[in-house]
Amino acid sequence: MYTGDMERKRKIAIQKVWNAIKEHNGQTLLSTGITGDDARLAKAVTDVGVKMLEPNHPAVALARGHKGVDNMDGAEHVRHEVELSEMAKVVKGTRAVIGEEPFITVGIPGGFTETKPVPLDDEDFYNISLAGADGLHTHKCDIRDLEKIVQKAHHYGLLVDAYIAHPDDKHPFGLPAKTPEEVASTAKRMEEVGVDMIGLMTGMSYGGVAAGEIHDDIKERLQALVSAVSVPTLAEGGINLKNFKAFKKTGVDILVVGTSIDHMVEKAAQDVVTEFLK
Repeated sequence: MYTGDMERKRKIAIQKVWNAIKEHNGQTLLSTGITGDDARLAKAVTDVGVKMLEPNHPAVALARGHKGVDNMDGAEHVRHEVELSEMAKVVKGTRAVIGEEPFITVGIPGGFTETKPVPLDDEDFYNISLAGADGLHTHKCDIRDLEKIVQKAHHYGLLVDAYIAHPDDKHPFGLPAKTPEEVASTAKRMEEVGVDMIGLMTGMSYGGVAAGEIHDDIKERLQALVSAVSVPTLAEGGINLKNFKAFKKTGVDILVVGTSIDHMVEKAAQDVVTEFLK
């Protein structure tokens, strides 16, 4: 693979991210869940200003009803069974609908801390990049595994966003860091190995973020992350319309929102159908 071409591809991708942050006054939205795995809804949200999207394999497992799962917790246990070719199709279709400008980062089997071995070959990175992805959305729990993914992803022109999680989280969604000090040191290490965007899981250990406020532990951990690195930062988990404004003062660059939007879309569909059936 041509080094210069792929470096240029990554530069264009990271500029998309910084442009989105700037356009939205210092904090932008990464829309995921149903808006990432359904091209119609991806277009709907990008039409009103979303600049960043994230299809991922657990959301696709849920959307397809894989093995009968009907909630995200169940989908997390079977996500590794989603074919990588399916994720490439999702990305390709979404890209064809939304155009070249929005940033797409994609979660793929093998990119998370999977419950079963899911090897990733050069061809997999190539195919995801060719489908139209700008980056890989990862949740590895070991810095050695994460570094391998970064090297391969960069080789094929993909950025990598990776996460820090609390050791007591329900699912292993990132490198473990318990204290703010550990968050800062872990984030610095991630930046050193080439991670392009670094996120913090904010809704897995604390029962979600309370309405209108951020749990003190989350606030301290977010502040530690933001102050430790120069790359774009993300917050993911438990963010909704009732509490998202509380994140404004944390300095985090990107809010990752999926479940909240999913629930509103589901409720809207139910309300319309209820009217028809009256």
